[in-house]
Amino acid sequence: MGLKLRLNIFNFGSIMGSATKLAFSVFLISCSSGAILGRSETQQCVHYSYSPSPPSSSSSSSSSSSSSSLMEARGNLSVVTCSGEKDKRLHCFSTWKNVSGVVQVVKQGCWLDDVNCYDRNECVEKKDAPEVFFCCCEGSLCNQRFSYSPPDLPPLPTTNKPMPAAPPPVLTTLMYSLVPIMAVTAIVLFSFWMYRHHKLAYPPVLVPTQDPSPLPPSPILGHKPLQLLEVKARGRFGCVWKAQLLSEYVAVKIFPIQYKQSWQNEYDIFNLSGMRHENLLHFLGAERRGSNLEGELWLITAYHDKGSLTDYLKANILSWSELCLISQSMSRGLAYLHEDIPGHKPAVAHRDFKSKNVLLKSNLTACIADFGLALPFEAGKSPGDTHGQVGTRRYMAPEVLEGAINFQRDAFLRIDMYALGLVMWELASRCKAADGPLDEYMLPFEEEVGQHPSLEDMQEVVVHKKLRPTLRECWQKHAGLAVLCETVEECWDHEAEARLSAGCVEERVVQMQRLTSVTVPEEIVTVVTMVTNVDYPPKESSL
Repeated sequence: MGLKLRLNIFNFGSIMGSATKLAFSVFLISCSSGAILGRSETQQCVHYSYSPSPPSSSSSSSSSSSSSSLMEARGNLSVVTCSGEKDKRLHCFSTWKNVSGVVQVVKQGCWLDDVNCYDRNECVEKKDAPEVFFCCCEGSLCNQRFSYSPPDLPPLPTTNKPMPAAPPPVLTTLMYSLVPIMAVTAIVLFSFWMYRHHKLAYPPVLVPTQDPSPLPPSPILGHKPLQLLEVKARGRFGCVWKAQLLSEYVAVKIFPIQYKQSWQNEYDIFNLSGMRHENLLHFLGAERRGSNLEGELWLITAYHDKGSLTDYLKANILSWSELCLISQSMSRGLAYLHEDIPGHKPAVAHRDFKSKNVLLKSNLTACIADFGLALPFEAGKSPGDTHGQVGTRRYMAPEVLEGAINFQRDAFLRIDMYALGLVMWELASRCKAADGPLDEYMLPFEEEVGQHPSLEDMQEVVVHKKLRPTLRECWQKHAGLAVLCETVEECWDHEAEARLSAGCVEERVVQMQRLTSVTVPEEIVTVVTMVTNVDYPPKESSL
């Protein structure tokens, strides 16, 4: 016997008992009639499981003893109908051993979806001298015969039984035409169902970030259950939800997939070294949900129930101490954001600073949020030709509206200072410290250009006419507000180089407090009297 052996042909007819032969004949007749009619809806395979029996104690002739022993070694031979999952393919298989040149069948039966069995009409083992031979194939009763064909030898059939009759050509054509169409239809319907299911209900558990580009989310989230509760705000890049994480509330900012760059930029800013500060929004984690085409991008941060400064000023009037508290904490946060601390934190320009992006904590101190357009400045690296005309048009500095930005760090920081001056004007317009009437809250330049100004409107008012929001005469009669007006004017100066820094504004606010003999220690929590308490619907970002 050579190293690569052609196995002896195993003949089912010589080993099946009369009862088994009769059942098998009936089955072949039924299969033949089914093939004639062109209807073969199931996969059928020869089934056999090896179950050796102890040698018989009775003596008999040599030939009958050999036949009996072989039948006992073969166990129970039958035909089975295979079944499986709807979209899975079915196959037949055979396994056997070569025992001293004699074929010993181990098992035969159904084999579920296996790419190695696709489009194989014959059951042929092609591996070189395996310990246990295995082959699989497609087609009813294709494992009746099996063979071993090493790579350098052609396959030999193991039985003389004919292959089942092929179905009629017309039905075969129909089958090959309809099955792919039905499969594609099923895939489309399933995809649509998944899309609708995802849109109507968010999964209740956080999962790790699936996008390969960002770092993994903060470990404090883990797999804690997160439940979205209600939409609190809407903006250009998505919406902000109030959510519950275990026993505490958090904010979830959800970006559509087309705004991935804004999500990625804000994520990167939050993960810069040294970005933890009491007056910057506290970041908890980030993740990606859904597929690459229909997914959503999430940022999870601390939640502050007083909302944005814009919404708070619409519903409330400020006392002098409250104005000072908000102004000082807001300018402190911007000063820290702008600060370059070697080895700890780079300077960062916000580039979309406005009252909508300033949140108020429960004690009325401010924290700065929304870093989707922020730009960090690494020491020794140029920011490049970063597109400068970004942000909210109403808060754009003159040089931004003109498109004449000097692409240097200090130039970008001064753009934030112009916007800070406008936000401090908003605070003064809702403060009751001065003797004078208080009008309804208005955004900067709303009186001149309305609520939705175009770029040309802002260029005309700010650049050409050099107008700024009105500083009321009654404010000059209040010692503290007079300093505030002077500070605001220096912040929104038309010449960028003449503007104050955020740290200087913080010092001015302290000076304002001293002039009015009002001190607001950080340990004291200010209680705010609500003048009106109106629930506003989620607001769009002002343009």
